[in-house]
Amino acid sequence: MDRNVRIVGVPMDLGADRRGVDMGPSAIRYAGLAEEIEGLNVACTDWGDVHVPRPEGSDPDAGTPDTGDAKFLGETETVCTRLAHEVADTVEEGDVPLVLGGDHSIAVGTAGGVSREAETGILWFDAHGDFNTPATTPSGNVHGMSLAAILGKGIFADTDWAPAPNVSEENVALVGLRSVDEGERENIRESDVTAYTMTDVDARGVTEVVTEALDIASDGTDGVHVSLDLDWLDPTEAPGVGTPVRGGVSYREAHAAMELIAERTAEAGRLSSMELVEVNPILDQHNQTAELAVELAASALGKVIL
Repeated sequence: MDRNVRIVGVPMDLGADRRGVDMGPSAIRYAGLAEEIEGLNVACTDWGDVHVPRPEGSDPDAGTPDTGDAKFLGETETVCTRLAHEVADTVEEGDVPLVLGGDHSIAVGTAGGVSREAETGILWFDAHGDFNTPATTPSGNVHGMSLAAILGKGIFADTDWAPAPNVSEENVALVGLRSVDEGERENIRESDVTAYTMTDVDARGVTEVVTEALDIASDGTDGVHVSLDLDWLDPTEAPGVGTPVRGGVSYREAHAAMELIAERTAEAGRLSSMELVEVNPILDQHNQTAELAVELAASALGKVIL
């Protein structure tokens, strides 16, 4: 990594149905993120947190679209707009944004900012598809709509804040899906994104799948954004997440994937940005999940065993 890293926290849980992920940025920092990055001889600056309104002072149904359901949509728009400006400024100054969530709805802001002036591919590591829209969501939680919003699906096509500029569906790869709602399953099938389930990972191996996903995300783009939801890992490895699902990747599989990202982006393209989301300290055990998030970020930034 020949660029500086800028840490930006987004302590938000408005997009989820379980409190606690708003403390994720603090937990990840407490686990030694800055020190770990600096140990790689990479300069690191922590720019603090984007301001997030408290849910207690907001109406979750205010501003809900006439069709479908999306809780705290107005507040999510405000936060993601702020984050997009911060990320865009970071990229313009030549630094790599490392965004700490918070729930996965913050990805709309990260993707919007990093792709403002550059063609950007996306690697989406997640147990869930996050491809619902307000018309298909069973819960109304925006963290389950974030990728659909980035790609301008449904009502998000007509907003100024959600569709990320310069992100093409053909350059988006989802890795590790194992919990997909009926409506979003159809949305994914009708899109041009590439989706790899845990069945694909089991059959082909994580290295082959991630190599192919990287090829897709980097094909004709200026860089790759990595969105890492910690529920991608099995709950035995990452117990402190908002929506755990059994059957995720192992500790070593996750590190192998991040090490491959560091190797391949150094050779064939730039790591434009990265985000770590859905760490919930309330559900964690001795900050285990936050510490794992720090380890995986370091691997993606170039840390190797030898």
